[in-house]
Amino acid sequence: MTTTAPPVTLEDIRAAAARLDGVAHRTPVLRSRTLDALAGREVFLKCENFQRVGAFKFRGAYNAASRLAPGQLARGIAAYSSGNHAQAVALAARELGTTAVIVMPEDAPRSKREATEGYGAEVVTYDRYTGDRVALAEALAAERGLALIPPYEHPHIIAGQGTAALELIEETGELDTLVVPVGGGGLIAGSATAAKGLHPGTRIVGVEPESGDDTKRSLEAGRRVSIPVPRTIADGQALHTPGELTFSVNRRLVDEIVLVGDDEIRAAMRFAFERLKIVLEPSGATPLAALLAGRVGGAGRSSRRTGLILSGGNIDADRFGRLCTGGE
Repeated sequence: MTTTAPPVTLEDIRAAAARLDGVAHRTPVLRSRTLDALAGREVFLKCENFQRVGAFKFRGAYNAASRLAPGQLARGIAAYSSGNHAQAVALAARELGTTAVIVMPEDAPRSKREATEGYGAEVVTYDRYTGDRVALAEALAAERGLALIPPYEHPHIIAGQGTAALELIEETGELDTLVVPVGGGGLIAGSATAAKGLHPGTRIVGVEPESGDDTKRSLEAGRRVSIPVPRTIADGQALHTPGELTFSVNRRLVDEIVLVGDDEIRAAMRFAFERLKIVLEPSGATPLAALLAGRVGGAGRSSRRTGLILSGGNIDADRFGRLCTGGE
């Protein structure tokens, strides 16, 4: 998909920030002398694990839901998600006084399903390796007259996600490099739009799990490509192809995609817990994993000031312990 005008602009992200003011958390930016020394640069960590629902997804979900017409909002919302977008839409619906139905894979982490239901949403499950979640959600929305809010394929979602990078740069000033996890591509599309809109020279680096390199392959091919549904501990990044809309943004603005293995993700989770005193889910730890593994360029490549978006911390204690000790 090509467009003559960008689907999301810096002004759209600023408008989303105004809509989220007082509703979403302005999450902290953490520093660590130990991490700076290991990385050989100044590192700024945007901790979206402290966002409502425990992940950045609330930004986009609320921005999109709050822009629905009153009549449509009253009929309810549908979504599909492996967990974080599910919780985000469920909470956004509750905040806006409506209902939500979420299509989730049957093997989604138990804690994410329970949290989604705890926010008041109805959950409908499917097999992620054989089912088509988009088709299932579209059919459900059509049958019940619900507004479908996708996890990344929508300008209002992308604009909402971009507010995380906007906040980071407002606090830190210009960054040489911004490192962002990549799943469907909404977070990095919004982040790149915000960062390059403010400072065009900022280098945007995306991070994918080794077995889920669909965006890297797509950027190298110059078109969207599909891979088998990846099996990785980073369940939030287990997609088989980039979004069409998000790819149209990312092919213009993303400078590089790097890959990390599951063991590197585990090591980053342990480092975050032991040295930074924060809990990250696997997908939220991939930017830190890439930095610790030396894949985010070198200090000599104009990367003295590097921002990382740590996208979420939704993981139950049992799984966190197993992952950090190599048991899963």
